[in-house]
Amino acid sequence: MPQTKRNVAIIGATGAVGEEMLSILEERNFPIEKLFLYASKNSAGQYKKFQNKEVPVKILNEDSLDDFDSIDIALLSAGTEVSLNIIPKIAERGTVSIDNSNAFRMDPQVPLVVPEVNYEDLVHYSHKNIVANPNCSTVQMVQVLKPIHDAFRIKRVVVSTYQSTSGKGKKAMEELSSQTIALLNQSEVQAREFPHQIAFNCIPHIDRFLENGYTLEEMKMALETKKILHDPGVQVTATCVRVPVFGSHAEAVNIETERKASANDIRELLSQAKGVKVIDDPSQNIYPLNSITTGTDDTCVGRIREDGSIPNGINLWIVSDNLRKGAALNAVQIAQALASEFL
Repeated sequence: MPQTKRNVAIIGATGAVGEEMLSILEERNFPIEKLFLYASKNSAGQYKKFQNKEVPVKILNEDSLDDFDSIDIALLSAGTEVSLNIIPKIAERGTVSIDNSNAFRMDPQVPLVVPEVNYEDLVHYSHKNIVANPNCSTVQMVQVLKPIHDAFRIKRVVVSTYQSTSGKGKKAMEELSSQTIALLNQSEVQAREFPHQIAFNCIPHIDRFLENGYTLEEMKMALETKKILHDPGVQVTATCVRVPVFGSHAEAVNIETERKASANDIRELLSQAKGVKVIDDPSQNIYPLNSITTGTDDTCVGRIREDGSIPNGINLWIVSDNLRKGAALNAVQIAQALASEFL
């Protein structure tokens, strides 16, 4: 039976994640009746190709709101301020928003969803006509944590992230490129998108610092993980670092469980997890790499080994394309689920 076609909007259509959303909607043959693209006035006059047609990019403003009387689903990647302003207005008109910002993630009435982990939470979308997309580094981590938590009960997680410049958008990627060229040519380096030079450097600072000494990015990972796993007892501490690569985020994750799990137990468990790919043969120098995950859909995990410093400890290395599974793909998967089962 053919799926009902939906009117779909992308808000933030000219950004890195917005463009990835457009590409994935086409890849996955999402049943679209009419597509609406929105961006800021800086993108006025642009067109984007979709299904062999040129779709105009409209300016998102108060005059655009009437469009949403007929739009079923809006995918947003335009930042927290835009989401806070626009989502309540379009929700009143019946549009369901799938939001990639931090605006509504911790709202108890808004489901925070990774479909492979907590699909059932989508039933709560109707409370506010909003589904929140988790932070990109949280998405890939909880995909791996969920089956481990179900089988062995996780007590504590210590994670250090190695996050690519694409997580901050197109301008950040361009800054890495321009700084690299400048340094190789012994020219002056300009830092605009980051607080320090990013080329040939690592910056332990993503998002703003909070009074507790952590950054907002680090607290997002801790709080979002508890919400997605429905377990406030899981303790999470994070250190988030920006590294000089263009695509995919990597994470070194240390897990302490209630019940003993061997490396082979974890390897077998994760090999059966949906959306997770085990790449783990150190004897052949085989483990997840940014270069092999960028542009793919799976969350890859390797370097699976027991932590001998505690009774029930496991170490993992997780890598995933932050623009795809960490953002655009996860949003489109939510949209597909809503369109087929919930709307």
